[in-house]
Amino acid sequence: MNVLWIFAHPEGRSLNAALRDEGLRALEESGHSYRVSDLYAMKWNPVVGHDDFDREPGERLLVASASQEAYETGRLSADIRAEQEKLAWADAIVLQFPMWWYGMPAILKGWFDRVLVKGLGYGIAAEDGTVLRYGDGKLTGKRGMVVTTIGARESSIGPRGVHGGLDDLLFPLHHGTFWYTGIAPLPPYAVLSADRLDDAGFAAAADGLRDRLRTLETAEPIPFRYQNRGDYDENLVLRGDLATGRTDLAVHLRG
Repeated sequence: MNVLWIFAHPEGRSLNAALRDEGLRALEESGHSYRVSDLYAMKWNPVVGHDDFDREPGERLLVASASQEAYETGRLSADIRAEQEKLAWADAIVLQFPMWWYGMPAILKGWFDRVLVKGLGYGIAAEDGTVLRYGDGKLTGKRGMVVTTIGARESSIGPRGVHGGLDDLLFPLHHGTFWYTGIAPLPPYAVLSADRLDDAGFAAAADGLRDRLRTLETAEPIPFRYQNRGDYDENLVLRGDLATGRTDLAVHLRG
């Protein structure tokens, strides 16, 4: 497989960097090819602006239409086009970051904001006008896996833990970014109590990551429901006969 590893941590001597290096070695051992986007090292600009789309600063910027026009005419900025080329090359995306304030670092959010422009990540329709999202789209066929570190202790991450369950914390990324664009999200790999990890804990975390990467090509994705295969009505609301009486996020899982 071709794997794009997107890394978002500012410190090259961090736990995250050490885990990344272990992960890349595991990919090599399994015969995969990889490319790395180390966003902090690249000094990636996370802020959408006129220069992304070859627009004059004084011109009113309608981001969706401007991004689609620039994408379709080849006028996106060079840094965006470089990341889109990596994305096109990849069969799988590994997204690695420390969880800060219940989400990804701003620099990584900005990667999605700038790279997944209209016409690539969203705003895509079939010939009959059907909007292609949530399981369908230009990125369908690719796999995505989150690798994250969380300072919170394991007991506090769960359905009754004060921080909530890991699946709920990552729902916006798994469902609203990966699945929305057609990327099949794999179960995440999370290292908890990351700030208190000792040598033995690191060894166990590294072994666990290597094990997960060995199944990158074969692991079953999170079984989210497709938007366009009958589970949702014309208003994009889950049919009443499915997951009856429930309102938790897991209603969007098949089975």
